[in-house]
Parts: sequence; structure tokens; C-alpha cells
Amino acid sequence: MTVIDRFVSRCICLSLVTVHLSVQSMEWGEIEHHVSGVVDTRIGYADSSDSYLSAGLGKFSANNGSQFALSQLGLSYHTQWGDAWSSRIVANGYLDGINNGIGLTEALVRYRDIPSESGIRLDVEFGLMYPKISLENVATAWASPYSLSYSTINSWLAEEVRHIGLSTTIESLGKYRQSAHDFSLTAEAFMFNDTTGAMLAWHGWTQTSRQTLLQETIPITAIPAMQPDGMLAEQAANSDPFTELDDRIGAHVVAKWAWRSNGNVQVGYYDNNANTLIVKQGQYVWLTKFGHVGAKWLLPYGVSFISQYMQGNTLMTNTDGLPVVDNDFHSGYIMLSKRFTQHRVSLRVEDFSVTDKDVTPDDNNNEDGQSLTVAYQYQLDKPWFIQLEYNVIDSTRPARRYINQPIELVEQQWQVSSRYFF
Repeated sequence: MTVIDRFVSRCICLSLVTVHLSVQSMEWGEIEHHVSGVVDTRIGYADSSDSYLSAGLGKFSANNGSQFALSQLGLSYHTQWGDAWSSRIVANGYLDGINNGIGLTEALVRYRDIPSESGIRLDVEFGLMYPKISLENVATAWASPYSLSYSTINSWLAEEVRHIGLSTTIESLGKYRQSAHDFSLTAEAFMFNDTTGAMLAWHGWTQTSRQTLLQETIPITAIPAMQPDGMLAEQAANSDPFTELDDRIGAHVVAKWAWRSNGNVQVGYYDNNANTLIVKQGQYVWLTKFGHVGAKWLLPYGVSFISQYMQGNTLMTNTDGLPVVDNDFHSGYIMLSKRFTQHRVSLRVEDFSVTDKDVTPDDNNNEDGQSLTVAYQYQLDKPWFIQLEYNVIDSTRPARRYINQPIELVEQQWQVSSRYFF
């Protein structure tokens, strides 16, 4: 039996246990059902290059010019049975004129037990999920309550850093120890993410509010190295972010400290443990590793401070093990957000880069850039918000010369949104 067979077998066993407990709970009483969602419609204008969603090298999800879009139709279905067991299925839909679609973005079962007398609690999740990294995307259907466009870090997570796996968290709750401090340690084992890093290499960091759907593939900019005589000729025209090719299990660990009513700090390390000697049906296996740190803190005058930083490497080789794409990368942001009565104002600044270390001709992945986001939100009613946002990204990317665009480019975007949460 292969590693993937064992992994899937265990997943099936866990699912069967969940179904069994669900049936038992129906005998004990009613299962609790909860449906929530978000409808986000936007009018915008972008002074930009063609979007990465249409195989361009633009940094936004919108093409150059004006647009009217259903930017997110998110639906979350949550069930709870007993005190410990629950499940969540999240679907998202988009009608943006570039890459319309609807599909699953998360689907998982969860066991979260009652804390012991000393405050120790076990929290286990299994399914299609995000790694536990984002401090920004905490609203319904993985939306951000602070801005319309995610930071570059969370945009990359939304695009290609998701997996099917098992996440286990051990928590120590301070209130059981007469303390204001909580601690947790999370270990995640996962598969179905073997191409993670491809889009970061070939179009770089982006700013978006779109989450790649489970069934979707992502178009790649046509570069000379992908021509029939190039070193990347075997690469398919689209990258499949949720495929399993090497039957290996990756890992992610996160340690977190929370100081009640003040904030929290986390640090983590991610390694997809990929075998880069494999290429199947035009999909190469990428070895991607990164560390990340983040903090979310309440400052004086009710100002929220949120910051995250990520640094790592992604590697793709040929079947002989010779590096074809070898990139170091980093991204970090600082965001300040203030809410008062019906208003919220948020400001986010970012710095990001990709450093190309390989010698593959006609495939320059170097990139350096900075970004500024200013957002204003007004609450019309409890679930209904009107939001205005301005984004500007100043970036240098030599690969733009392959498609006859300026290497140095300043891109801007203005958006007005109506977001209704239910």
C-alpha cells in the first residue's frame, strides 16, 4: 500500500467515524444547522496591465479599465452535533468577466472537545482547508472585514496554498489557570498541493479578493521558456493548484500566544515535502518551504494593528534533479484599522520580492515591489456595508519584456463595493 493509499484510507476512516457520530447524534436530538454568507458587488476602475487571471502580468484580478462584477458570492453551511463535533462547507462564486465560476473552497469536519480541568483542549480538523496562517481573512467565506483586496500574502494563500489534510491543535486556556494568557500548538499533515509555488514564480505577488475554486486551474503567462524549444516546454498552459503527483505528505506547524483583550502573536513553518523529480500531464512538482510570523494587537484609541511576514523558497527541477526554477521570496505587510460607530478606516503598506537564483534562459522570475491600500467602510445596517478602496502597486518585473510591457510599472485600482453579510 502506497503512502497516498494509507493517507486516503485514514481520511475515509475518519469520515466514517464522523458519519457514525452524526447518526448517533440524530438519535439523541436535532442537529444544529447554520447558514451564513456574503454578497459582494463592485464597481471599479483599474489603471493596470492585463490581469494575472487572464494570463497577464497585472497585479490585480481586474483587467485595465472599468468593470462591474459580482466579486464574491460566498456561502458557508455549518452543522453542529453534540458538544464536540461539527462540519463546515464553504462555496464561493464569481462573475467578473474574466474567470467566472462557482465551486467549493473549503470542506471539513471538526472535533473540538470540552477543556479539561487544567484548561487543555484538543481541536482536530480534517478536509479541504487553508493552512492556519491568515490573520486578515477572518470573516464569512474567508472574506476580509478590513479591505476589499487581500494583502499579497493572503492573496497567494487564496490562489494556490490550500490542501486536503489533517490539522491538530492543542490549546492551553489561561482562564482555567487564573491567567490572561492562552497558548496553542498546531501540527498539520497534508497532500494535494504539489504545484504550490508555480504561480508565485510565473506571475509573482498579486493583490486580489478571489479564491481559487477546487475544480479550477490557473492560466500561466506565455513566456519564451515554454515554447516548444524551451526548457519549460513540458509545462501545461494552466497550473493545477490542488493536484497530488508524488504521494508524499507535507507538514505545517504553528505556535501561538494570545494575551486576552490585547492581541496575539504566532510563528510557523510550512514544508510541502515535494519530490521535484516528477512531472505528469504538464504539471511539475514544486518543493515549497517558508516561515511566517504574525501579530494582531489592539493599540491605544481602539486602533487594530495587524502585521504578517513570510519568507521562503520554491524549487522546481527536471527529472534529473537539475534546478529549472529556484526562487527565494518574501512578503510582509503592516495594517492599521480603526472602527468608530458606523465607520471603519484601514491603511495597509506592503513590501514583496522574488529572487530568481536559477540560470534557465527566457524565464526571469525576479520581482520587487511595494503596495499601499486605503479603505473606508460605512455600515448602513447590521449586515450591510458600503466600502471604498484605493490600491497602488509599484513593481519591477523583468519578465514583462517578454510580452512587450514596461519592466517598471505603477498600477492603480479604485473600487466601490456593496457587501451584504447574512
